[in-house]
Amino acid sequence: MTTPCAISTFRRDGYCVLPGALAAGQVGHWRSLLDRHITAQPPAPDRTGPYFLWPELANETDLRDLYEDSRIADAIRPFLRAGLGLPTPEVAQLAFTIPPHPHHPGAPHIDGLTPTEDDGRPGTFTVLVGLLLTDQSQRDRGNLWVWPGSHLSTGDWLRVHGADALRNAIPYPPVELPTPRQVTGPAGSLVLVHYLLAHNIGGHFGTTHDERRETVYFRLRADGHRERWRTAVTDPLVEFAQPGPMGGSTTGCGR
Repeated sequence: MTTPCAISTFRRDGYCVLPGALAAGQVGHWRSLLDRHITAQPPAPDRTGPYFLWPELANETDLRDLYEDSRIADAIRPFLRAGLGLPTPEVAQLAFTIPPHPHHPGAPHIDGLTPTEDDGRPGTFTVLVGLLLTDQSQRDRGNLWVWPGSHLSTGDWLRVHGADALRNAIPYPPVELPTPRQVTGPAGSLVLVHYLLAHNIGGHFGTTHDERRETVYFRLRADGHRERWRTAVTDPLVEFAQPGPMGGSTTGCGR
């Protein structure tokens, strides 16, 4: 599933999509879990647009077990520098987009800046991982929007201004941004997004009769990330693997 090309694409663009990471049966188990959570904590009857739930894995045995059984960490480790451990995440984000929600985001953000962690440190992490549980092969179905390559330009900006400048760079540092792109993929795909990559949630242009968008996100921190967070944001690829035989070339890797 992981190839040198996928690693090169991630390093260059700040994200990549791995189709087929979950089998159909696993997708079904995840969707049943989300349905239980949203049934227990439903949105208002007339609500449309984004709706999030934030269960803690320590308190949700079924969620933690499903995360481990899906072998998500195994899919991520080839993208990380050799020797970096990947602890189980603390919290999941159950992300729904209820149609109709005809909206395109105007600007991106970085996670973890509002609020910060209790000690005032920005809530940085290594990589955002999304499990696409509904088909998002077409655009405007609640797809994630990303600004490719912005993790590198933001790292450049933070090297000049210092890592602590991130605390006040809300919602995103003042760097030149490329044209945004909607992330697409079939149900069962795994999406990897670099922490510094500019991103935002998109709209769902379907009708009330269309399927809501369902994605589960995990914010993963490699071992030692909190202690080296300043290095991680000023050297954005320091926690990530080289692509091996390709020698860093992205020739032939699709965009």
